[in-house]
Amino acid sequence: MENYDTVVAALAGLKSRGYELDFNLAFDNIICKDNDICLNPNEFEITEVYRFEGQTNPDDEDIVYGIASFDGTIKGSLTSAYGMYADGLSTEMIQKLAHH
Repeated sequence: MENYDTVVAALAGLKSRGYELDFNLAFDNIICKDNDICLNPNEFEITEVYRFEGQTNPDDEDIVYGIASFDGTIKGSLTSAYGMYADGLSTEMIQKLAHH
């Protein structure tokens, strides 16, 4: 796995390796609004994780995930704040993300 200094660099690195889609968290799934793709936790795996901690600014705390469908046909990235800035999620989605 690569090592990145910034969220932007991590996203660019993932994109260069075929993680083209931009996913967003919904309550119990991830969605790509650009092409109406929706994946439930049992339909994807997290292949890479990069954590960034804001040493001087808590707003800089973020996690970047490399996401792939189990058959490998869908690949994208997901960014998510954590700590007190984390989005409300279903228990199943929290467990999926926390496993990494």
